Order: sequence, then C-alpha cells, then structure tokens
Amino acid sequence: MSRRVLIITYYWPPAGGIGVQRCLKFAKYLRQYGWEPVIYTAKNALYSYYDKNGYKDVPDNLEVLKNRIIEPFGFYKWISGRKKSDPVPNPIHVRSKKTRFLDRLAVWIRGNLFIPDARSLWIKPSVRFLSKYLKDYPVDAILSDGPPHTNTVIACRLSKKFNIPWLADFQDPWTQVDYYKLLKLTRWADRKHRKLEQETFGTAGAITIASPSWKKDLETLNARNIHVLYWGYDEDDFKDLKYEPVNRFILSHSGLLGYDRSPEVFLEVIRDLLTERPLWKKRLNMIFPGSVDYSIRDKISELDLTDNTVFPGNLPRPQALEITLQSSLLLLPLNKAENAKGRIPGKLFEYLRAGRPILCLGPENSDVAKILRETHHGKCFEYDDYQNIKKYIIKYLDLFDKTGSVIFKDDISIYSVKNQVRKVASLLNELIEK
Repeated sequence: MSRRVLIITYYWPPAGGIGVQRCLKFAKYLRQYGWEPVIYTAKNALYSYYDKNGYKDVPDNLEVLKNRIIEPFGFYKWISGRKKSDPVPNPIHVRSKKTRFLDRLAVWIRGNLFIPDARSLWIKPSVRFLSKYLKDYPVDAILSDGPPHTNTVIACRLSKKFNIPWLADFQDPWTQVDYYKLLKLTRWADRKHRKLEQETFGTAGAITIASPSWKKDLETLNARNIHVLYWGYDEDDFKDLKYEPVNRFILSHSGLLGYDRSPEVFLEVIRDLLTERPLWKKRLNMIFPGSVDYSIRDKISELDLTDNTVFPGNLPRPQALEITLQSSLLLLPLNKAENAKGRIPGKLFEYLRAGRPILCLGPENSDVAKILRETHHGKCFEYDDYQNIKKYIIKYLDLFDKTGSVIFKDDISIYSVKNQVRKVASLLNELIEK
C-alpha cells in the first residue's frame, strides 16, 4: 500500500512557466516509488501566464485539493490601469520602459506588508482547511515547495500542529535569494522574514535545494539535513516535438530575460560578427520566447539587430522546446547577483537534453559551469569576456557552415526528472522511518 504525501504548491496547471514544473513532476512520478501524492493548491490563482499543456502530466485519479486565495495582484492591476487579461506584472525582474510609481510602491508593499510574499493571505485559510482535511484523511508526510514561501509557512504550521514529517523543497533560497535586497525591506520586515526562515530550518525534517552552492549557503544559516535536488529534464516532454533542420543559424533563449541578466557584450559580439560576415545577416536569427526587459530590447535596437531578432512572447511549453531543438546555439545568462554561483536555471537541463551547444554567461566557477564541463555540452564565460565569447560563437558558425548544427548525444540521464524524484521518495522514506 502506498504511503501518502501532501504536496503544498501554489503553482499548478494551468500555470505556465518553469515554477509549476517542480511539483507537477513530483506528482507525476512519485507513484513509481511507492508514494501517493495529494496536491493542495490555490483555487483562483493569478499566474503570470497560463499554459494548459501542464495538464498532460497530471496523473489519473490524482486527489487535488483547492482552496480560494486572496490575490493582491487583482487589486493592483485595477488601480494601475491594467486590464484583467494583462499578465501579472513582475517589476522586480522585467520592467516596462516607463517605470511607474505604482510599480515601485508595489515592490515596497510586497516586501514589507505581505510576508513572506504576495500570497501570504492564503496562509491562515490554508492551515484551517488542511487541518480539517488531515483529521479525516491523514498523510504520512508533507512536502512543500518554495518560493512562494507561503507554501513553506503553511507546511511548517501543519507539521508542528500534527507532528507530520516534512520535506521542505527550495527552488530558490529565501533571504539569500538574488532579489531579496530589491524588496526595500524595513528592519522589522527583515527580522520577520529571517524568523520564519529559521523556524523552517528548525522544523523541517529535511531540506532540498536546487544547487550545491546554495546548499552550502543554507548551511551558513544553520540549516540542517540539506540535499541537492536538481530541476532535471523529463524525457516525455521531448517525445512528440517536431524537429526539422533549418538553413538558418538560430541562437535562442527561452524564459524570463530580465535586466539582471542583460547580455550587452554578447549582443555587441553578434553585431560585430554580422558586420564582419555580412552574408550571415540573412542566415542568423536570435529568438527570445518569454518576457524580455525593455533595456535588452533597446540594446538590440541600438545595435541594429532588430531584423535578426524575434520576440514571440510567452509560448506554450511544447513550442518553446521546439525552438530549443531548432537552435544551433543556446544562450544561458545567469543572474548578475551575489549568489549567481549557485543559480542553476531549470532550462539548463532541457538544454542538455536537447543536445545543442550552450553558451552560459556568468561566473566561471559557478555550478552551471561545472555541469557544462562535466557533460562537455557548453562553456561559461564572464559577461564582459568579449574575445572568448566571440571565439566560441565563431566556432559553431564555422561548424554550421561545414556540417550543420552540432548535436551532442552523451548520456545525461543522471539529470532526468525520474532520478530526481527517486531522491525525493528516498528522503520521504527516511523521514517517516525516523
């Protein structure tokens, strides 16, 4: 008989983007390792964008509990003059060209009045709702995923109340996350964040986090029993994708491209290469699916690269992956932040599975750089390393001329989602055996 684990997650289909993938894949594969997932999620969440393709990964007969959430973003869109259909704004990462006073105010309010995050009004109703559920339908363990760390706080309170073993998963750190300093926190708010974080470390039976460097960072905050859990790639996501060789050199980046990872020097290299090799002006395209900061769009226009660049906006996941497969070179800029060494974007593993060469921008001693060295799938350069970035791109332009796009076929199965979920199941087993 399977053991039951309550998974607390704000992101769930039809949410789009990378954030939903973590718990969705947990739910998809945990049954294979003897655990029956029970999902708890928000009933009327306002996601940045929507993608119904996620429903294909939801297991048959999965129990999904939903409870209403009060989202401040709905009110915010109304007072800022945005339409109901507009995406939820993210002024921390991607800015509009004209920075609004209301956007700056929203950042302050989000950091100081909504703790740990904008979904905090969901905490008390969720604890009440799940307390009633657990009295009638007990579970063997709890698994939460943050951010949003509202999930973390809900799980912490339930674990303490019912003495249920708890695995706290961190996609990103809490007070060590790169945007924490951008929240303009008061001393009171900072103390509140740190108190909740320490309560998590003291209550959770085990913690998982997305990179080795971030594991070490958490240890400096006295967290214990921490394990690295990579995002991984799911082979099923690539089964039915269309791949047709093209006669253009496509250079792409999928996902959020914020001002904190603006690749100015890389774009200058592209401009210079097209000047030096004019024939490539009609053969090279840059495609950036997802949200792109205005400063990057302006830089592309300033460098006269508009005709070579496509901004498709937020695409359904299969379409974004198809662009990845069509690409000759994949761009992976890491956040320009103090903790960039530990930043491993989820798309890295999809890039590895696609088998296309990867050009990473960020610290040469980063966790991503180490993975690229070990897999031989790419290389990491400092953002301002003009000469080596240029040499690397020329290498693949020349190979494209001779043989077409380079495709790696090394065994990277250690980074599969199935292997990552096996780790989750093993940790859950250890927690209940204690």
